[in-house]
Amino acid sequence: MGVSIKPLADRVLIEPVAAETKTASGLYIPDTAKEKPQKGKVVAVGNGKKDHEMTVKIGDTVLYGKYSGTELKVEGGDYLIMREDDILAIV
Repeated sequence: MGVSIKPLADRVLIEPVAAETKTASGLYIPDTAKEKPQKGKVVAVGNGKKDHEMTVKIGDTVLYGKYSGTELKVEGGDYLIMREDDILAIV
């Protein structure tokens, strides 16, 4: 996937995973009750800072905080841009 955005410094561009539309028991979740996804795929990574080398790389699936990042709409897709420090784990 080629997104034309290149994050700067220690920032990461993430494509969130789609929210669940159905529960494990088969009930459909209405749009008003869906929670924001906290999992996504890394699409682009900055170069890091001189005292901070980047840990994540393109293609990693990561977990991040519920209110982390800034939402962007780029080339018809929804993305989040956040600092690497806001990422909780690589899955």
